[in-house]
Amino acid sequence: MGELGAGLAAPVVGDGCDVDPLALSAEKMREIGYRTIDLVVERLTGCGMPAMQRGCSQDLGERIGARIPHNQAEWPGLLRELDETVLAFTSRLAHPGYFAFVPASSTFPGALGDLIASALDIDAGSWTSASGASQLELVVLDWFKEWIGYPTGSAGVLVSGGSAANLTALACARETLVGAGSEQAVVYASDHTHSSVARAARLLGFDRARCRSLPTDGRYRLPLDTLVEALECDSRAGLQPLIVVANAGATNTGAIDPLPELAALCRERGLWLHVDAAYGGFAALTGRGRRLLAGIELADSITLDPHKWLYQPIECGCVLVREPGLLERAFAIAPDYLGDYRSHEVDFCDRGLQLTRSARALKIWLSVSYFGAEAFTEAIDRSLDLAQLAERLILEHPSLELLCPATLGVVCFRRRFAGLQDEQELARANSELVSRFEATGRGLVSSTRLDGRYAIRMCVMNHTTARADVERTVSWLANVPEGIVAGAVRRDRPVPATRPVGLAPAIAAS
Repeated sequence: MGELGAGLAAPVVGDGCDVDPLALSAEKMREIGYRTIDLVVERLTGCGMPAMQRGCSQDLGERIGARIPHNQAEWPGLLRELDETVLAFTSRLAHPGYFAFVPASSTFPGALGDLIASALDIDAGSWTSASGASQLELVVLDWFKEWIGYPTGSAGVLVSGGSAANLTALACARETLVGAGSEQAVVYASDHTHSSVARAARLLGFDRARCRSLPTDGRYRLPLDTLVEALECDSRAGLQPLIVVANAGATNTGAIDPLPELAALCRERGLWLHVDAAYGGFAALTGRGRRLLAGIELADSITLDPHKWLYQPIECGCVLVREPGLLERAFAIAPDYLGDYRSHEVDFCDRGLQLTRSARALKIWLSVSYFGAEAFTEAIDRSLDLAQLAERLILEHPSLELLCPATLGVVCFRRRFAGLQDEQELARANSELVSRFEATGRGLVSSTRLDGRYAIRMCVMNHTTARADVERTVSWLANVPEGIVAGAVRRDRPVPATRPVGLAPAIAAS
């Protein structure tokens, strides 16, 4: 060996080559690990913490600071700073009064699954790098198929969330039907479809004018005749209808599109039916959920979100595709430098966007195995019951107006005020009501627009929520004195913005 080789083989003693600057002893790992778990448990069980605590950027910037730490710090001090300056200013999604947006109250065993996956740095991208984790993901995907009645031979992959799942599904559909793409290809969805579908179509290169947003019916579902009219109109115009996206629990209202009818139409016309069940899909664990979601098993692809109604920690999504091999056909690329990374088993990196990917199945397997599937069924059933309770309380109170009945845990309504008839004034007053409820710290609701009307939206999903939490929330919104919100109707106050439309309206029939 030459002089250079000899130098590499025998490093000079004391030159630092054998010293790991990031190493911790087993004793130290246990010490800081126990302290960290104590902080997490205290925050999870703390009764006095509000559902949301907002912070302003100037104040937080001064408190957190931007200096790069060059020297080692003590762990207790770091935890204290994190607790006071970061964790104090965040949503507490597991708060029993958190009814805004889509709550995500996870389970502690699931969080420990994420801890294991992160601490051991498991790369579930290929069978070679993590065969155990890959097999576990196959098991979890089989659970999902069984719950929704999907074919056992279908394929899937766990992703970061519903947005990534919708993007993956639309990419698979396009690659399967037209290859790299077509300027004439058209995507169809209702005007209550989640914005991630519009974003996915945009990222995949679909012309915005080729993404149809179709008006819903009185139950906020995609009408079959409206879709047929749009398909025939586009066909006459020389365009290529390609993908229909159906809702199985629309975020706005919980609405479920007519899945069996849409599946039959798509099969007849050679279209790809994708069902976005990110919000409502796991309601299939319950008897009434399965009845409401009948037809979901007929879809070509399905989006599910375990970090919603399966109570898994963020992030965790899923896409299922009916025909095996289509995901690999759409995504698999085999460069030379990954030759030793590949196997003859399932390589999940070939089924989606990520090469290196976390072992997301660990948290699902741990939490479902620990509690048992029946516990999750019971938690979802309780949520459905509590949403129906909220609807009943709204209907019984003379100052409240139901705008959309409880569907898959979502109920929409608004407060009526004496002397207020103008829609803008009603919107201002109800918006003030939502803001003031947040300020109480008792809980959180959010808003949406239904047929142009401002609506207070309650989403009941938390397994921590009890009957008293629903009753307290509805009672406060119904009974707070009108004078408290009177200032909200000043004409110089801006009206809350309407929901942006992500898809283009359907072209008029000619």
